[in-house]
Amino acid sequence: MMAGLVAANSRAGRCLAVAALALVLAACAGGPDKPKPAELSANAALISVRLAWSARIGPVRYPLEVDVSGATVTVAGSDGSIAAIDSGSGADQWRASVGSEIGGGVGSDGRYTAVVTRANDLVMLERGREVWREKLGAPSFTAPLVAGERVFVMTADRVVGGYDARSGRRLWSYARQGDFPLALRQSSVMLPVGDTLVVGISGRLVGINPLTGSLRWESPIATARGTNDVERLVDLVGRVSREGNVVCARAFQAAIGCVDTSRGNLLWSRPAAGANGIHGDGETVFGTESDGKVIAWRRANGEPVWTSERLKYRGLTAPLAIGRSVAVGDATGLVHFLSRQDGSLLTRMATDGSPIVAAPVLAGNTLVVVTQNGGVFGFRPD
Repeated sequence: MMAGLVAANSRAGRCLAVAALALVLAACAGGPDKPKPAELSANAALISVRLAWSARIGPVRYPLEVDVSGATVTVAGSDGSIAAIDSGSGADQWRASVGSEIGGGVGSDGRYTAVVTRANDLVMLERGREVWREKLGAPSFTAPLVAGERVFVMTADRVVGGYDARSGRRLWSYARQGDFPLALRQSSVMLPVGDTLVVGISGRLVGINPLTGSLRWESPIATARGTNDVERLVDLVGRVSREGNVVCARAFQAAIGCVDTSRGNLLWSRPAAGANGIHGDGETVFGTESDGKVIAWRRANGEPVWTSERLKYRGLTAPLAIGRSVAVGDATGLVHFLSRQDGSLLTRMATDGSPIVAAPVLAGNTLVVVTQNGGVFGFRPD
């Protein structure tokens, strides 16, 4: 009984820390002297990209991750609306509502779709029909992962849980012992790599057995430093760049690094001051820094390849490596296509003028972005 009280108190403390940190970061963001966004040059239009389709969901005011399962793109608005959209035509496959505001992402395997509400309910739908919901012990800002008829959830106190996708029965939970990390109100890292569930916990990539919830390995990308809680924050942020068993990720405002998940060993780590995830290919990793620089690093060792300052202070999303381009969205609703070779501008496309709130994704041959006002746009190279 005493152990139960200690665990409950510890968990409550974690939740209070998350709430306090959100307030601190919001206060910092509201400073009066924001740098002026870089002026844009004329659109070079060196590649041809066209708007193939557009759709709408409710406004998005939470850390949305756009889910791609085959040719289906699944998105969700803050108002509880969810849409599964065919990436080829932009037509709805289904639409539904969970009846309450969404706080933590959307995950799908094409059959089952899961979201977490602001009331801390994990809600599962099967092809748009709700089949169950279960109360979580804390908020979640990371999209659920649906795979192998299971759904995996990470709450803001960095407790990871595995649930049966058909029944909602909790199968296991994992919490790193002795660790009470501060967490961002932002999506963290959670993905399957082979037979391992890889998650981001307090600056580390952690490998978990998805059947039992037991720890397989952990590898630090950044170590907490500084004199106060905010300075010591090194939470990992999504998205990641995966090539085979190697996963590269970003630690908030601290570093980027790559880990061999087959053995759980760190290949390299390099200081980097960004707040969004990264993307890449077999040779290069791309990221956007907090001041709007776009940087390319060599995947093998982390050495810089190029840096572009053309989009400084424009409020960039995480990037997407696509074809010969690196695509990033900005706070004015523009999608910029930069050269993978040197970061020069290839072209840009407009949306609805509101901030792009999720990193661009590729579904089939269509690049999809979502805006704060709920616009969903599918762009396609000609």
